[in-house]
Amino acid sequence: MKKIIYVILAGIIVFLGYRIFFTPSPAEKGWVGDQKIICFGDSLTYGTGAGEGMDYPSQLSKMIAKSVINAGVPGDTTARARQRLERDVLAKAPDMVLITLGGNDLKNGLAKDNAFANLKIIVESIQKTGARVIIGGLNFPIRDRGFGRAYKDLAAETGAFLIPNILEGIIGNRDLMSDPIHPNDKGYKIMAERFHRAMLQK
Repeated sequence: MKKIIYVILAGIIVFLGYRIFFTPSPAEKGWVGDQKIICFGDSLTYGTGAGEGMDYPSQLSKMIAKSVINAGVPGDTTARARQRLERDVLAKAPDMVLITLGGNDLKNGLAKDNAFANLKIIVESIQKTGARVIIGGLNFPIRDRGFGRAYKDLAAETGAFLIPNILEGIIGNRDLMSDPIHPNDKGYKIMAERFHRAMLQK
């Protein structure tokens, strides 16, 4: 009887040792549990310029081995995104929302204050559901119009996690861009990696 007990205990010890020393930790695997993730935004989320299945939400999905919802609409301004927020995000009850918005407001010459008032409503509406928000900010030094600073202010006011410039080192690099505004497959991979790293932050 004692021998059987010793064998069972030895088996438990071996199993626990394997789990401790040979199983990667959740952070190392990019583990996000059972969270529902929505990528909400404009053409940078939709994947304009990307090959089939190479938009950043699709590449992120492969990195974390989990389905990710792409709720990107090319040409969306913050005002139009706000109009579809309930249908495309809130109604789906996400646990985490990754946002790329504001670029079309900047490009179209729309007022910065209006753009970030819309963004604040979007972020806070998502946060009220208990979901975490990660913002992919933009910073174009030549024609920024204060947008780069406004993303930082928004993050400070709402507590959302900010990637200050999601296109840093991508835009202007011909090897990473499909046109002057949109990344190619390799550029979108970098975006996905940056969002992935942000997701693992506490």
